[in-house]
Amino acid sequence: MALDVENDDEQASAVDPKLLELLVCPLTKTRLIYDASTRELISKAAGLAFPIRNGVPLMIEDAARPLTDRDLQKR
Repeated sequence: MALDVENDDEQASAVDPKLLELLVCPLTKTRLIYDASTRELISKAAGLAFPIRNGVPLMIEDAARPLTDRDLQKR
């Protein structure tokens, strides 16, 4: 039986849709947008992208990256 490592990585990084409904930006308490291509939760209000690692959203400001103009344009 062969292991599909890429698929396992994707499943480990996936976030439960019910959890996504409950999560809000820790800074602004506004809705987050899930970006599957970058595996991030986007807060337009805070201008930050929170990473998801091993299926766990890192919801601290120090882990987030600032959104670029390009990030905001594609949303």
